[in-house]
Amino acid sequence: MEVSGKITEFVHRFQGLSALRDTQDVLIKDLIVYAESIETSLHAESAALMTKLRDTELDLEDATRSRRELQQQIQQLEAYRDAVVQDNNYLKNSNPYVVVLVDGDCLLFKESFIAQGVDGGKKAAYALRAAILDQCGSLAGNIEVVAKVYANLAGLCKAMRRDGSLTSECALKDFTLGFTQAKASFDFIDVGHGKERADNKIKEITKWHLRHSSCKQVILGISHDAGYAPFLDELFQDAPLRVRVTVLEGFPTVRELVATGVNILNLNDTLFRSEKLVDRTPVEPVIPVAGPAAVDVKPAPALAPSPASVASVGTPTPATSVTSTPVQAPATTYARAAKNPTPPLQAAVPVQAAVPVQPKQAPATAPAPAPAPARPAQSKPGSWNPTPRGLDTPLHVSQAALDNIKKRKDHNKLCNNHYLRGPCAKGAACMFEHKYRPTREELVAIAFLTRLNPCSNGQRCEVGDCIYGHHCPSVRDGVCTHPFCKFGKEDHPPGTRIRVHNKS
Repeated sequence: MEVSGKITEFVHRFQGLSALRDTQDVLIKDLIVYAESIETSLHAESAALMTKLRDTELDLEDATRSRRELQQQIQQLEAYRDAVVQDNNYLKNSNPYVVVLVDGDCLLFKESFIAQGVDGGKKAAYALRAAILDQCGSLAGNIEVVAKVYANLAGLCKAMRRDGSLTSECALKDFTLGFTQAKASFDFIDVGHGKERADNKIKEITKWHLRHSSCKQVILGISHDAGYAPFLDELFQDAPLRVRVTVLEGFPTVRELVATGVNILNLNDTLFRSEKLVDRTPVEPVIPVAGPAAVDVKPAPALAPSPASVASVGTPTPATSVTSTPVQAPATTYARAAKNPTPPLQAAVPVQAAVPVQPKQAPATAPAPAPAPARPAQSKPGSWNPTPRGLDTPLHVSQAALDNIKKRKDHNKLCNNHYLRGPCAKGAACMFEHKYRPTREELVAIAFLTRLNPCSNGQRCEVGDCIYGHHCPSVRDGVCTHPFCKFGKEDHPPGTRIRVHNKS
């Protein structure tokens, strides 16, 4: 029994060992299979990594080559850029010049130059060039001065002879020749009759020169003309141009130009006249006649002038009293309200003031003279005629309308140009009122107040619809009644006594 039990025990033990051996064999097989799979995947991954490595090496080589090529191109472009910058700087700074554009009808050289003829013209040219170069400082040695003077020589000769500053037309012509001959870059150009001819040339040439970098400064001889203010405002929209434009002052710069902020250069002491030309032609003596010494103009009750009450410019009507005629329909502007075959109204007389001229009256037995022609610039013998434009036509103002206009202050003030000439060119940028609808009487009041401001061209004004005054309208019985009259002495009848200091 014991032997069989031992054998059974041994059998069980053998079976256990066999099972353990089988388990070990399975484990070894599993380990071998797993190792093979791991080896296979590692080989595949290694091959992939080697491929990526080769691709990366190729990319690196290509990037290195490209970078070197780019570096070479950058070096070439930098060298080209430096050459372009150098050429550009050379072009900007080569042949630098300053251009002087002068409206010769109003910016006048001193009589001492003109009287010397050709020599005086050369001296004036050299003096102008030296004065401009003095403003250039250390750059004066490299800068050329170009000067162009535009004028209506025939009209200028007549005006200077009336002023007494020119004895012979030949002297002025010789002066212009000398000015032109002095330097190759200097010209005195006769543009003929017409105000806008010189203005348009100066404006267009100014724009042309400002487009060139070699032009360092444009100097404009336009200090007398407020009409250039919109042109300068337009230029100065481009801020860098402001420092490249200067106004050359002879006659004191008008306030409209000063308001633009433009630079101003004054050479009065050496080159230019500071006063306007005045007509000093002797007038025929006044023949005493019976009748009143002056014509009183009373405020008209809310009426605007009609064609019947508008006399020709420069010729007073030979009536002993002035009355107004109602107009037929309202208009949007004063120019349309006063539209008639004669030129638009040119000046105003103050309320309760007298016409500054004593119209010559015919003897009691003689028939009344016929009405004056539409546009003569001469008055009858014995009457003051400032010429060449003549006297402005008087206006008849409603005191109520005048008070209404005067009450408007600051930005509430009405825009004179808008209501007297048509839509304002500045539009919304204008600081004055455009939307108000004035009555016909108020339009006359606006024109009246505007004409208390002297026209910058005075009697030489050729603008048909000029809204400013061309002689003082405030003279009564030989006395200027305006306490702050802006008109010069030459704009009053000879012998006028100015009670308060004239601020013009």
